[in-house]
Amino acid sequence: MKLVIVIVRDDYSEVLQDELADVGHRYTKLASTGGFLRKGNTTLLVGVDDADVDSVLEIVRATCKTRQELITTQPMPMSPGLAVPPIEVIAGGATVFVVEVEHFERI
Repeated sequence: MKLVIVIVRDDYSEVLQDELADVGHRYTKLASTGGFLRKGNTTLLVGVDDADVDSVLEIVRATCKTRQELITTQPMPMSPGLAVPPIEVIAGGATVFVVEVEHFERI
């Protein structure tokens, strides 16, 4: 048995949850916050048999695409009048961990 930990931006969360549920994958949802862009994230914990890991990964890949996004930054306190242009970053996608589960029990 495996535990698939999927961390996605909130804008992908509902669609991903719907897609997982449509094929019968159960999950636990945790709210989380990203460190780099400080945007809302959702972490899904999906317990699956070894044979179902690929199914979960395919759904994540199809649902959580990366995209270019412009973000604005604050000027440094030493130079308050200096305009800081927005920077382009790659956003979206998902971070996925697959770990072995030694024991699982639903009570």
